[in-house]
Amino acid sequence: MEFFCYHRDRADSGALRDKLLEEHWSYMDRYAKEIIARGPTFAADGETPTGSVHIVDLPDPAAARAFAFDEPNYQAGVYRDVLLRRWRNLLGRTMWDFPGGRTDGNRYLVLGLGPEQAADVAVPPHQDELIAFGPLLSDDGTTWLGTAALVRAPDPDTARSVLSPSRYADIEVHDWEFGGRR
Repeated sequence: MEFFCYHRDRADSGALRDKLLEEHWSYMDRYAKEIIARGPTFAADGETPTGSVHIVDLPDPAAARAFAFDEPNYQAGVYRDVLLRRWRNLLGRTMWDFPGGRTDGNRYLVLGLGPEQAADVAVPPHQDELIAFGPLLSDDGTTWLGTAALVRAPDPDTARSVLSPSRYADIEVHDWEFGGRR
């Protein structure tokens, strides 16, 4: 089962996040084979971390909850909240398979949170700029709750356009970069 996990940073937790970096990476190393995509999000300044995205393939919801809430930064109070949802990998690949590589261009996390009806349940036509794409689902995997995408785009507005704006209650766009050890 695939899960989308977005830990959102607590205000002014940067020093604690920095202090725990090796502990965080060591924890994530335990899930190396299960990770589809990972990486931090940033404020508009491009420097201040605002969260951490992990898309993982785990056996069940209990394993996903353990992954999200046993994470060292969460345990230490770096994060203010966690969005944890079932997810479906519509691209069928990991971020490391993205043909655009790790470094060229700007990258964004795009979250479309849905009001009622499913939207963007198929891969959009310009998939060569998609790093990851799929629906956010209820715990039992049957109800559509939104869509999450990692995308390479020249700017936030172009990244936002990967989703159908009129079909969502809200669309969030966050600067994002490939995560993990360098």
